[in-house]
Amino acid sequence: MFKEEYFSGLYTDFYELTMSQAYFLSGKKDQKVVFDLFYRKNPFGGGYAVFAGLEDAIRSVLNFRFSQNDLDYLDSLGFEKEFLNYLKDFKFSGNIYSFKEGDIVFNNEPLLKIEANIIEAQLLETMLLNFINYQTLIATKTRRMVYASKGRTVVDFGMRRAQGLAAISGSRASFIGGALGTSNTYAAKIFDIPAIGTHAHSWIQSFESEYEAFKKYADVYPDDTTLLVDTYDTLKSGIPNAIKIAKYLEQKGHKLKAIRLDSGDLAYFSKKARKMLDENNLDYVKIVVSNQLDEHIIDSLLDQNAPIDIFGVGTKLITSYSQPALDGVYKLAEIDGRPTLKFSENTEKINLPGNKKVIRFLNAENEFFIDGVLLNDEKESEITLLRHPSIPFKKTEIEDNLKPDKVFFKVVDKGKLVYDFPSLREIRDFSLKRFNQLPPEFKRFVNPHIYRVGLSDKLYTLRHSLIERRLEHK
Repeated sequence: MFKEEYFSGLYTDFYELTMSQAYFLSGKKDQKVVFDLFYRKNPFGGGYAVFAGLEDAIRSVLNFRFSQNDLDYLDSLGFEKEFLNYLKDFKFSGNIYSFKEGDIVFNNEPLLKIEANIIEAQLLETMLLNFINYQTLIATKTRRMVYASKGRTVVDFGMRRAQGLAAISGSRASFIGGALGTSNTYAAKIFDIPAIGTHAHSWIQSFESEYEAFKKYADVYPDDTTLLVDTYDTLKSGIPNAIKIAKYLEQKGHKLKAIRLDSGDLAYFSKKARKMLDENNLDYVKIVVSNQLDEHIIDSLLDQNAPIDIFGVGTKLITSYSQPALDGVYKLAEIDGRPTLKFSENTEKINLPGNKKVIRFLNAENEFFIDGVLLNDEKESEITLLRHPSIPFKKTEIEDNLKPDKVFFKVVDKGKLVYDFPSLREIRDFSLKRFNQLPPEFKRFVNPHIYRVGLSDKLYTLRHSLIERRLEHK
C-alpha cells in the first residue's frame, strides 16, 4: 500500500518522540536493542491467527522520514534543536526478522524482531503495531469465515462500514484470509484483487417496475448479472421476476449469473429460491446472501442446509465486529547484549528476554505440532525439549519424527531490504497451504485446542533467573 519514497515520521504516538528525545539527550542513542512484536491472546477466542500487514509495515519502515515540515511542527512543540537535527537525517539502519506474511501464528511468540539502536527501534513501535495488529485481525477473521463456508465463496463487501482508509488495508488482509474478491474498487486496483459487485435497491426503485429494472440491468450486463430480489417482495415479486429475466437472457444466448438475498430469514428464503429456480431449469443460477454475516451465522446457515453459493460479508469482517483490536505488543528484550524483561505479578504477562528466534516442528503428517522459541545462538538440532512458558512441570519432548520447519526470516539487513515480497495472490496461496497444515482441533470455533508454544531450556532458565533476580530486588 505504501510504496512512496517518504512516509512521515510523525505517524507515531507522541510519547515515542518524547522518549526518543530523552534517549538522545541522555547519551543513549547508540545503545543496541532488540524489540519483539507479539500478541498475548489468540483473537476471537480461536486457536490461531493469520499473520498479515508485513509488506506495508516494512515498506513504511524503510521510507520513514522527517520532512522539513515535520521538523518545523516538532520545533513548534518545543523539541530541542539538537534532536531535530538528528531526526533530519533519520533512516532505519537496523535488522528486521519476521514470519512470512500469511503464515499461521500463535500467541506469545515473536512475530517480528527489530535489532537497531534504541531510538530507531522506539520510533517504529506504533507504526509496526498499527499495520500488523489490524491486518492480522482482519485476515484471521476472514479465514474463520472462509473456513465456516465449507468451500463456498466469501467476498469482502465491507468498504462502506470500514473506519476510513482502513477499508484499503482491510480489503488487502481479507484477500490474504481467503476472500475471493472485494467491492472496494481502489483496493482491487492497487492490490490486483478481483472487483466484485451487483446493484443496490436504489437501482430498482429508480424504475417504474422491478421487472423493468431487472431487464435494463441484464441488457447492460448480459453475462454478469446478479439481481437483488428483496426490494419489494422476495417470493412473490423478486424471484419470479428474476426467473423471467433468466429466460429472457437464455433466448439471447446468455445466462443469469446469480440472485442476491439481503434481508429476512436467509436459510428459509435461499431454500425457497433454490426450489423455484430449479423448477424452472435454472440450476446454474447461484444464490448470493449478505446482511450482517459472520463465521457463526455462516456456520448456522450451512448447518440448516441452506443452498447458498456466495457469502457477501461486510460490517462484521472489515470492522472485526466481535473483537475490534488485537492485543499486539512491542517489548524490549535486550539492550547492549544484556537480556531484559518487563516484570508483572501475572507470570503470563512477563515477556521473553534476550535475542530470540522461532522454530516450528511438524509431525509425520506434515502438520504443525509445536512452535519453539529459542535464543538466537541455539541450534535447532540440539533442542530435545520445549518447556511451557509458565507451568514448570509441562514440557514436550522433541522426538526424532518431528521435522524442524524454518519460519523466521531476515527481511531487512542494516537498513536494506533483503527479502523478495511475493505477490498478494502468492501470499494468499501460501496462507491457505499453511492453514491446511493446522490440525482441525485448533480451527473449531468453540473451545479450540490450545496450540503449544514452548521455550528452549536455555531461554526458560534465563527468564526464570531474571524473574528471581527482580523478586529479590523488589
